[in-house]
This record gives sequence, structure tokens and C-alpha cells, in this order.
Amino acid sequence: MRSFAASDRFLSEVEARKLRPAYVFVGDEVFFRRRCREAILEHLVPPDLRDFSLFEFDLAETDLAEVLDRARTPSLMAPFQVFFVRGVKNLYGRASNEERLAAIEQYCKDPNPDAVLVFVADHISIPADARRMDMTDKDRYQRIRDTLGQYCAIVELARVHEGEAVRWLTDYCATQGAAIDADAARELVDALGSDMTMISNELEKLLLYVGGKKHVTLGDVETMVLAAKQRSLYELTDAISAKDRVRALEMLDAILSSGEGDEAAIGHLFMLAKTFRQMLVILERNVRDQRMLWAALWQGFRVPPFAADDLIKQARRYKSKRELTRALRLVAKTDLALRSNPVSKRLILEKLVLELTAEPKPESGWMQEELPV
Repeated sequence: MRSFAASDRFLSEVEARKLRPAYVFVGDEVFFRRRCREAILEHLVPPDLRDFSLFEFDLAETDLAEVLDRARTPSLMAPFQVFFVRGVKNLYGRASNEERLAAIEQYCKDPNPDAVLVFVADHISIPADARRMDMTDKDRYQRIRDTLGQYCAIVELARVHEGEAVRWLTDYCATQGAAIDADAARELVDALGSDMTMISNELEKLLLYVGGKKHVTLGDVETMVLAAKQRSLYELTDAISAKDRVRALEMLDAILSSGEGDEAAIGHLFMLAKTFRQMLVILERNVRDQRMLWAALWQGFRVPPFAADDLIKQARRYKSKRELTRALRLVAKTDLALRSNPVSKRLILEKLVLELTAEPKPESGWMQEELPV
């Protein structure tokens, strides 16, 4: 798999102990960085010698000369030393960096054979499609290639293509003696935006959840993964905003048929209200793209990355703030009904969906009251 190639190549070098004097991990994909680090710990750093062979530095706090001096000095206590050096961006500040880069080059020409330097450039984000990389990140990456890349091995830690993430789920489950359905793997990847760190963490939870069954289904993902539940709710609001009554009722049925069902009705309603409030802010501030969206929505009120574009599209289907405040009033009325111990919570929610997908009528009675948003 292309996205895994760079880290796989590094892992094979670690296992064979055929290492370069220094590496640069370029990219903010934590999954691959953790994967490479675990390989180093397994093959190069014995647990009982970790205090003497594993060192962490940050160039924002420690001078490069000190790091290189430590790397040159053989250890009397450990057969091999590993130096993780963060803060690579500090090598490229406004002041001249030629002297420091020359010092790294000199070390690489005459290194300590029993040590390896790993520079971590996690201030650069590399998308799965490199053509979509931010111009600032492109410039930073190119500077590293033109300088450190001349004498250090570069390990690119880019984001993963969705198809490769799905394949990894299948392959990893097989190594654990388990299986995951294709639709379950796709749902997990879609819900988590191809974030491999989150995907791997959620998969571990799912494998514990299914236990001896050793088989992860779509229902398991929808039950256990919060983002998957959120995704289903965004699909529901998409049908509601499009006034597609049949699809909205089908989505509601799918949501209620999975997980805790009717018992989670209050939670579903809370998420629905939050989504309508987000759409109201989008409409009020005339948000047209993701950059504007992150500026408009404050911390704790933001949407998952996978839903950003869809939510903007949904909000713009509403012609005025009045339609969205009407939807919020209907949600508030439904909340009261759900808390009054009804015979069927499902019927209450179905009634809400029917009202939300209907064309708005002149407001009267309780609808005239202002609802704080």
C-alpha cells in the first residue's frame, strides 16, 4: 500500500539493523510515527536499558550542539542509543540556519555507529493526495528536502487514502484472528475521516467489544463508534433539509434500530438540536467553505471534518433563519414530549421528522415564543 510504503521501508531497516545515521520523520500522521517508534523500541532499545539508551529532545529548549555532542558520545551503559529530536521548525527560523545544518551534515559524515538520530518534523501536514498540500507546507517540506534531505533519510508520514485504510482494517483483523465486514470497515473509515490513529484506536475497542465472536459487523461500528452515530445523524439532517420525507424516516429507523434504540432518543434529539444550531450560525455568518466554518464555530461547537462540507450544503438549503428557528422550536417541543414518559418515543420522533420535512406554515401559539439559540 502506497501510504504505508515509507514507514514499512523504515521498519525493515530497523529490523535488519541497517540504519542510516539520521532520519527525518516528515508529517503529522501520529499513527505512522507511533508505528516507527514502537519498532525502534522493540528492536533497538531493551526495556531494562531504556533510561540509558532512549533520549528525547526539543530544539525549542535544547541547543542542537548539545544533542549532537550527546549522540557522538558512546554510552558505557547501553549498546545502542536513540535520539528523538522534535522542534525541527526551529532550524528554519528567521536567523541563518546554515551553521546548524552544517553541523548535522558533519555528524552524518562521521556518525556514532551505535546511535541513530530521528528528527521529527510534525509541523508539516501531508494529505493522502500530495497535490492538495497547503502551499506553506509544500515550501517547508521542500526546504527540508533541499537541506536535511541531502544527508538524512526522509520518512514521509502522510495521511492515508480511504481505500488503503479499509484494506488495513481487513489485514490487521486477520493478524488478530478476527474479521471485519466490508461495510463495517468502510463505515469506520468514513466516520473517522481516514484518521489512522482514531481508526486503530476504535478498532481495538471494537475487537474487545465483540470478544470471542471475533467478527466486527456494521451494527457493532454504529453501536460503539461515536463518530459513526454522528454520521448517521448528519445523514438524517441531510434528508430533512432536502425535505425528503421517505429517506428521513428510513434514516431515523436505522438510527433507532441500532445501539440503544429508543432509550437513546434524548441523546439523538440533543445532537439534532446542536446540528440545527450549527446550521443557524452558518446561515447567519454566510459561511461558504471549511475555512470560514472553523472561524465561525467556536471550540466545543465544531463539526467533525467529514461532515463540514455536507453541513454547509445542508444549511444553505434553508432560505432564512426563520426556517431554522422553527426547526429548533419543534425540537424543543419534542424534548418536552419525550420527557413526559410517552407510550412510544419512536412515534414522537417520527412525528418530529414529519413536521421538519413539511413546508413551514404560519406560526401560531407556542411557535410564537422566542427560543434562545
